[in-house]
Amino acid sequence: MKKLISPLAVISACILYSFVPVDPLTIGSTLPKQDKKLKDVSGAVTTLKDASSKNGLLVMFSCNTCPYVIKNQQRTSAICSYAQKSGLGVILVNSNEANRGNEDSYEAMKTYAADQQYKWKYVMDDESELANAFGASRTPECFLFNKDLQLVYHGAIDNNPSDEDNVSRKHLQIAIDETISGKDVSVKETKSVGCGIKRKG
Repeated sequence: MKKLISPLAVISACILYSFVPVDPLTIGSTLPKQDKKLKDVSGAVTTLKDASSKNGLLVMFSCNTCPYVIKNQQRTSAICSYAQKSGLGVILVNSNEANRGNEDSYEAMKTYAADQQYKWKYVMDDESELANAFGASRTPECFLFNKDLQLVYHGAIDNNPSDEDNVSRKHLQIAIDETISGKDVSVKETKSVGCGIKRKG
C-alpha cells in the first residue's frame, strides 16, 4: 500500500528545495561574473559588463511568478526607468533554475517582459550561477554598483513591499541619487522581502 504524503510535507519540501542559504556580496565588492554570457529575452547574448553604463549598474534578481514581484511590478518598472535616466545600466536576472520547465522558462520570460513593457535587459541565469556569485536569495533583490562597478547598496526597493501607499523611505532611489552625486550611500543594506530563488538540487 502506497503512503500518502501530507500537503504540509509537500510545502516543507518545496521550501527546503527553493531556499539555499548563501553569503551575500559585501559592500565594496567588485561586480562579479562581469563577462559571463547571458541570454536576454531579446534573443541577444549580453554580459553584466555590457549592461553597465557611465554611472554604474543596477542588478535586480527577479522572476515571472513570485507574488511580491508581481505585486511590486509598477515599482520595479518605475525604479528601473529612474536608474536608466540617472545614467545607470539596468539588468533583471531570473535565477529560478528549478522552474525552467514551467512559469520561469525562457519563453515565459519573453512573454512576461513584453507584457510589462520592459525597456531593459531581462536575462536567464543558467544553474543560478549569478545568484550564487552575488549571494542572492530572494526575488526581488537589488544590487547597485557605482561607476567603478563596486557594490554600494544591497537590499529592497523601499521599506514597505507589502503596501506601496505606506512607503516612508525609497531605499534604492535614495542610494541611486547619492551614488551619482558622488556621496557615500547613507543606508547601504536593507532586508529584501520576497520569494526564495528556486535553485536546482
